[in-house]
Amino acid sequence: MARTFAYCRVSTADQTAENQVREIEAAGFKVEPKRVITETVSGSVAAGERSGFAKLRDKLESGDVLIVTKLDRLGRNAMDVRATIEALAADGVRVQCLALGNMDLTSAAGKMTMGVINAVAEFERDLLIERTQSGLARAKASGKALGRPSALSDKARQEIIQQRREGVSLGILAKHYGVSRAAIQRVERKVSQTSRDG
Repeated sequence: MARTFAYCRVSTADQTAENQVREIEAAGFKVEPKRVITETVSGSVAAGERSGFAKLRDKLESGDVLIVTKLDRLGRNAMDVRATIEALAADGVRVQCLALGNMDLTSAAGKMTMGVINAVAEFERDLLIERTQSGLARAKASGKALGRPSALSDKARQEIIQQRREGVSLGILAKHYGVSRAAIQRVERKVSQTSRDG
């Protein structure tokens, strides 16, 4: 016999999952308290990386039903939500979402709905990438320096090059200037690249 589980997630400790539990009950689902999994974790954390969700996955068996009030309970990222639903479907678990008319997301109609949601998410991601690239191009064209500011001044970089030529070790220079050994190596690479290009 199919068992019904509920997954209720809130983002912060001052929130409660009680409203989600009530919504599920109001929709006509009788979920035993031991099968209601609640956790407090950001939606940006992938479902597979959440401790509460991992415990839930261990309990679920083929034929079981998992109820969520909204898709964003499973994650904010549409790709992660889709991967989670596909993994559950592969285990024979049906996923039903109240906000989508109590639709079974593992059914043919559910898969179509997920396809539309993913297409919209991909479109939004592409728009964001375009806007970011456009903004970076505008900033570069107006002469703004992009990237993280250097931890070393021009004078410090010149001193480092001189001291490296004199045989001072990476470790000593890194300690003296309060940077990593990799930062010292980057200074050396930049100088050798400039001399090759020049």
